[in-house]
Amino acid sequence: MSRWSVRVDPPWSLNAWRDAARLALQRQVMPEQLDWLHGDGGGLLDAPSLQHAPAEATATRAAAVPKAFIELAATCLCHRDPHRMSLLYRMLWRMTHGERGLLGNPTDPDVLRAMALAQAVRRDTHKMKAFVRFREVPGQQDAFIAWFEPDHHIVDRVAPFFERRFTGMRWAILTPYRSVRWDGQALAFGPGGKQADAPVEDAREELWRTYYANIFNPARLNTRMMQQEKPAKYWKHLPEASLLPTLVRDAGDRVQEMHDREARAPQRRIPERSIPMRGPATASGDSLDGLRDAAANCRRCPLWEPATQTVFGEGPRDAQVMLVGEQPGDSEDLSGHPFVGPAGQLLNQALQELGIDRSTLYLTNAVKHFRFERRGKKRIHSKPQVTHINACRPWLIAEIQQVNPKVIVCLGASAARAVFGSGFNLTRDRGRWHTLEDGTRGFATVHPSWVLRQDPEKRDAGYQLFREDLRRLKEPPTS
Repeated sequence: MSRWSVRVDPPWSLNAWRDAARLALQRQVMPEQLDWLHGDGGGLLDAPSLQHAPAEATATRAAAVPKAFIELAATCLCHRDPHRMSLLYRMLWRMTHGERGLLGNPTDPDVLRAMALAQAVRRDTHKMKAFVRFREVPGQQDAFIAWFEPDHHIVDRVAPFFERRFTGMRWAILTPYRSVRWDGQALAFGPGGKQADAPVEDAREELWRTYYANIFNPARLNTRMMQQEKPAKYWKHLPEASLLPTLVRDAGDRVQEMHDREARAPQRRIPERSIPMRGPATASGDSLDGLRDAAANCRRCPLWEPATQTVFGEGPRDAQVMLVGEQPGDSEDLSGHPFVGPAGQLLNQALQELGIDRSTLYLTNAVKHFRFERRGKKRIHSKPQVTHINACRPWLIAEIQQVNPKVIVCLGASAARAVFGSGFNLTRDRGRWHTLEDGTRGFATVHPSWVLRQDPEKRDAGYQLFREDLRRLKEPPTS
């Protein structure tokens, strides 16, 4: 049986591997006949190049393979396992020779191995995103360099993430095998570097250490979990790592000190400074359509990355009443329209029973992107953080300015916080009229999704509470 060899360069390139695999399939080279070579050098004992393999007279075009396999191959190729290419070609051969459903067999040894390689690459990718620390280049304005030592060939895979996250600055990431630079316009890849090529420290690191020391909570210390999430091998990249031994050592004493400290009466709340009702500055910010187009490209917080699309408000431009929810759900994220899922259907039911025409209302959300957690194939709603609400607040304020409603109804605590401020307490203030600084009247009630989450025996009472609050829309605002 003849043997052949093929070289893939760079060894983590899906395109390079796929071209070689296609050629091998076309020439009917079986997996056990093919040696996959890495790097530039060649050996005297290497088998002849695959290019010299005779073309089979009956060779046909390679059959299509599932998209999931292409994605799996792209991930596995970033692993350093020297056998990954032959593993992937063996799987490809099997799928194109009668086992098309191979990936659906989770107990198959080849599938198990490929999944393990992919998981290791994904884990390494996550660690790089979490633990890269940029340091300012001395003598250069707005220029930063980071040194990182990944376990696998993931620089090309992760670089677009840093491009999106740090678009506004010039930066470079150096690793032992590969480097990438961003000049504000395009990514440029190059050979690896040395740790000495990166700055050792900059002025910001002392500020970061001070901040980290102050937010470190000794009462919640879990060293086992911390070492799982932040392994010691990454500590040399992190400025706060120098503090960890002392913080961990003194955690017990600090917890005891907190326990022994005399209780103090709550301090008087300082009134929150009034926030001007200003929307985002946009080229087309003089209309709802202009705001909608601008919001479609919003990158103010990370929620845009996993979401399908921005879900902007909808309704008459001169609506007298605006309803503000928390955030889009799964149905809204897929459709691009607010309140079309189960919560929206419950809202429709309440409005219909009260004789309120939904088409006369302007409906929107405090947060414009769907925040979720994946559980298998399902996307489960996850409550937005304060940073997400604050990032989206300019869009909401701009909508309020454009529509200029007489009444705003907040559905849920997140919406109430966005409209009435952080001091608003839904349990205490639900159903009470409030006045915004521009004179607009409003009140808050529960979100219809809260009603749906109630136990069956309590759901009807929750719905009646929600509907009775909405009944206020048929009454004149009172003090």
